[in-house]
Amino acid sequence: MVYGNIVNTDYEGEIKGQGSMVKINSIGAVTIGTYDKSTGIGNPQELDSAQKTLTIDQAKFYSFTVDDVDAVQANVDLLSGGIVEASYGLANVVDQYIAGFYTEVKAGNVIGNDTTRIIPTSATAYDYLVDLGVILDENDVPEGDRFVVVPAFFYGLLVKDPRYTKDANVMRTGFVGNIDNMSVYKSNNVPNTTGAKYKIIAGHKSAISFAGQVDSVEAYRPEKQFSDAIKGLQVYGAKCIKPEALAVLTANKS
Repeated sequence: MVYGNIVNTDYEGEIKGQGSMVKINSIGAVTIGTYDKSTGIGNPQELDSAQKTLTIDQAKFYSFTVDDVDAVQANVDLLSGGIVEASYGLANVVDQYIAGFYTEVKAGNVIGNDTTRIIPTSATAYDYLVDLGVILDENDVPEGDRFVVVPAFFYGLLVKDPRYTKDANVMRTGFVGNIDNMSVYKSNNVPNTTGAKYKIIAGHKSAISFAGQVDSVEAYRPEKQFSDAIKGLQVYGAKCIKPEALAVLTANKS
């Protein structure tokens, strides 16, 4: 999961299955006043708390079987291999789900749109990511835990820029370096429309809350088959709680 690395999971331990809801509290701004010793500070401000609800409304399953004859003849452990593939498949589906939250971005926190797409080059790709960082700066987004997720073609442009390659470092998590205090990730799950209108999301980890759990994994013998079977269920949900902590660049390859 790449997008799974750029969300917070602060409420993950509170979910109890599909349909459960998690209440997320946020504190309103504290007023800063000017002190006058003759009048004092007056009555204390009563803080407001706003609640948002994260609903566990997604449920995905896998179910597969391995015939006893196939298991004997195979030179690999089909059952264990199937579990690995199923786990990867679930993670990929969840990753695409989280990526779709680019639509929650605050109005104005965008560069380009579906009508006027940006066409980056090796000379400008780096600068566009810096511009996304500036948008976050202007929205008072904390410097730490910032991220940006780019598609493969955009990453290809970045590695042609010496400003980027001087400290880029490819890792299994999709992390490929840093630009302007943002951790840069590469993913094939960057939302796009048939290879165009790529939605490059930058932001802060606090912007989106995610909660998920593997609800059930069962091994069994199907009644009418000579085989072993595995089925599993994962439930999850997410909520954008800070739209101002997101910025989106819409880009085309050409």
